[in-house]
Amino acid sequence: MFKGKPTKVIITGEAKEEFDELNKVVGEEIAKGITSSDHQTLLNSIKQKIDILKANPEYGTHISKDRIPKEYIIKYDVNNLWKVDLSGAWRMIYTIRGNEVEIISLILDIMNHKDYEKKFGYRKS
Repeated sequence: MFKGKPTKVIITGEAKEEFDELNKVVGEEIAKGITSSDHQTLLNSIKQKIDILKANPEYGTHISKDRIPKEYIIKYDVNNLWKVDLSGAWRMIYTIRGNEVEIISLILDIMNHKDYEKKFGYRKS
Protein backbone atom coordinates (compact mmCIF):
# COMPACT_ATOMS: atom_id res chain seq x y z
CA MET A 1 0.00 0.00 0.00
CA PHE A 2 1.20 3.48 -0.87
CA LYS A 3 -0.90 6.51 0.03
CA GLY A 4 -3.76 4.13 0.80
CA LYS A 5 -3.65 2.35 -2.56
CA PRO A 6 -2.33 -1.08 -3.50
CA THR A 7 0.80 -1.04 -5.65
CA LYS A 8 2.29 -3.35 -8.22
CA VAL A 9 5.35 -3.42 -10.42
CA ILE A 10 5.22 -4.49 -14.07
CA ILE A 11 8.30 -5.05 -16.21
CA THR A 12 7.60 -4.30 -19.86
CA GLY A 13 9.21 -3.80 -23.27
CA GLU A 14 12.99 -3.76 -23.43
CA ALA A 15 13.24 -4.08 -19.66
CA LYS A 16 11.31 -7.38 -19.82
CA GLU A 17 13.67 -8.69 -22.52
CA GLU A 18 16.71 -7.66 -20.47
CA PHE A 19 15.27 -9.14 -17.26
CA ASP A 20 14.33 -12.44 -18.95
CA GLU A 21 17.77 -12.74 -20.56
CA LEU A 22 19.45 -12.00 -17.23
CA ASN A 23 17.30 -14.65 -15.52
CA LYS A 24 18.32 -17.15 -18.20
CA VAL A 25 22.04 -16.38 -17.82
CA VAL A 26 21.83 -16.63 -14.01
CA GLY A 27 19.97 -19.95 -14.30
CA GLU A 28 22.73 -21.29 -16.55
CA GLU A 29 25.41 -20.07 -14.15
CA ILE A 30 23.73 -21.72 -11.17
CA ALA A 31 23.36 -24.96 -13.16
CA LYS A 32 27.14 -24.85 -13.74
CA GLY A 33 27.76 -24.36 -10.02
CA ILE A 34 28.63 -20.66 -10.26
CA THR A 35 27.32 -19.10 -7.06
CA SER A 36 28.57 -15.54 -7.45
CA SER A 37 28.79 -13.37 -10.56
CA ASP A 38 28.07 -9.87 -11.81
CA HIS A 39 24.91 -11.26 -13.45
CA GLN A 40 23.65 -12.69 -10.16
CA THR A 41 24.49 -9.48 -8.29
CA LEU A 42 22.59 -7.42 -10.88
CA LEU A 43 19.56 -9.74 -10.84
CA ASN A 44 19.44 -9.62 -7.03
CA SER A 45 19.75 -5.83 -7.16
CA ILE A 46 16.81 -5.60 -9.59
CA LYS A 47 14.64 -7.88 -7.43
CA GLN A 48 15.53 -5.87 -4.31
CA LYS A 49 14.61 -2.57 -5.99
CA ILE A 50 11.33 -4.04 -7.26
CA ASP A 51 10.42 -4.94 -3.67
CA ILE A 52 11.25 -1.38 -2.60
CA LEU A 53 9.12 0.06 -5.44
CA LYS A 54 6.17 -2.07 -4.32
CA ALA A 55 6.37 -0.31 -0.95
CA ASN A 56 7.26 3.14 -2.29
CA PRO A 57 6.83 3.89 -6.03
CA GLU A 58 8.53 7.26 -5.51
CA TYR A 59 11.73 5.63 -4.21
CA GLY A 60 13.82 6.45 -7.30
CA THR A 61 15.26 9.71 -8.54
CA HIS A 62 12.72 11.79 -10.45
CA ILE A 63 13.87 12.72 -13.96
CA SER A 64 12.84 16.19 -15.10
CA LYS A 65 10.31 16.36 -17.94
CA ASP A 66 12.77 18.03 -20.31
CA ARG A 67 15.11 15.02 -19.92
CA ILE A 68 12.49 12.37 -20.83
CA PRO A 69 13.60 10.73 -24.10
CA LYS A 70 11.01 11.11 -26.88
CA GLU A 71 10.97 7.34 -27.44
CA TYR A 72 9.41 6.84 -23.98
CA ILE A 73 6.77 9.48 -24.69
CA ILE A 74 5.91 7.91 -28.05
CA LYS A 75 6.16 4.25 -27.05
CA TYR A 76 4.68 4.36 -23.53
CA ASP A 77 2.84 7.71 -23.34
CA VAL A 78 5.10 8.71 -20.42
CA ASN A 79 4.59 11.99 -18.57
CA ASN A 80 6.81 11.14 -15.57
CA LEU A 81 10.04 9.18 -15.36
CA TRP A 82 12.12 7.84 -12.51
CA LYS A 83 15.53 6.20 -12.23
CA VAL A 84 16.84 3.65 -9.74
CA ASP A 85 20.55 2.92 -9.46
CA LEU A 86 21.40 -0.78 -9.57
CA SER A 87 24.64 -2.63 -8.84
CA GLY A 88 27.50 -2.27 -11.30
CA ALA A 89 26.38 1.24 -12.37
CA TRP A 90 23.29 -0.17 -14.11
CA ARG A 91 20.05 1.82 -14.16
CA MET A 92 16.39 0.85 -14.03
CA ILE A 93 14.01 3.36 -15.65
CA TYR A 94 10.33 3.43 -14.73
CA THR A 95 7.18 5.50 -14.85
CA ILE A 96 4.38 5.68 -12.31
CA ARG A 97 0.80 5.15 -13.40
CA GLY A 98 -2.12 5.41 -11.08
CA ASN A 99 -5.82 5.83 -10.70
CA GLU A 100 -8.24 5.83 -7.83
CA VAL A 101 -7.79 2.07 -7.42
CA GLU A 102 -4.07 1.31 -7.65
CA ILE A 103 -0.56 2.59 -8.36
CA ILE A 104 1.61 0.84 -10.94
CA SER A 105 5.37 1.21 -11.34
CA LEU A 106 5.97 0.34 -14.99
CA ILE A 107 9.62 -0.59 -15.56
CA LEU A 108 10.59 0.48 -19.08
CA ASP A 109 14.33 -0.10 -19.28
CA ILE A 110 17.24 -1.80 -17.55
CA MET A 111 20.53 -0.54 -18.95
CA ASN A 112 24.19 -0.07 -18.20
CA HIS A 113 25.55 3.37 -17.38
CA LYS A 114 27.00 3.99 -20.86
CA ASP A 115 23.65 3.30 -22.55
CA TYR A 116 21.87 5.41 -19.91
CA GLU A 117 24.12 8.41 -20.58
CA LYS A 118 23.64 8.04 -24.33
CA LYS A 119 19.83 7.67 -24.15
CA PHE A 120 19.43 10.65 -21.82
CA GLY A 121 21.83 12.87 -23.77
CA TYR A 122 24.55 13.15 -21.16
CA ARG A 123 27.19 12.03 -23.61
CA LYS A 124 27.33 12.31 -27.39
CA SER A 125 28.87 9.09 -28.64
